[in-house]
Amino acid sequence: MALLAPAISGEVGLRLLLAPLSSNVVIRTASCAIGVGLPVYSTFRAIEKKDQREKERWLLYWAAYGSFSIAEVFADQILSSVPLYYHVKLAILVWLQFPSNCGAKYVYGRYVRPFFLKHQTKIDRILNILSKELTKFVSSHEDEIHFIENMAARGASTANYIINGPEQREGVNATIEGPNSTSTEEAGAPRNET
Repeated sequence: MALLAPAISGEVGLRLLLAPLSSNVVIRTASCAIGVGLPVYSTFRAIEKKDQREKERWLLYWAAYGSFSIAEVFADQILSSVPLYYHVKLAILVWLQFPSNCGAKYVYGRYVRPFFLKHQTKIDRILNILSKELTKFVSSHEDEIHFIENMAARGASTANYIINGPEQREGVNATIEGPNSTSTEEAGAPRNET
């Protein structure tokens, strides 16, 4: 009996994971792959081919998808409890992408464009204020931001050293500068503390 328990629990877990009506894991993963992964690659191809029609098609998709995502953030608690919500979302994302039905073009022309035309002045004013505030914040915290950047670079170098070994560390130096101190250490090299 003890030998059957792991097999039964594994089978039940797999069925719960893969059953579309009892678990949203598979359908949410498919939504992400179809809603973001495929369009990112398709956008890349349109840019590389310099195909204006495809670029416009994917710009319209991203405008519609972004608007849908913003609305979803605010309604997430309600929508996630609706049965088959993620199935409907997947269907909407597929509909937005298909060139034959022009779903993204319809959503953009019917909802996104009129909204932004109506509120463009207010949005520009808000973005201008936010930009000024962000610039002030960054300039007043430059030392701290630089310190965090350096710590992240040092962490990445250390991880590289751990993964690839000492043969990969030649010529890699990281400068660690804090708000009040400066030191230079060879990135990834073990510290010689005495």
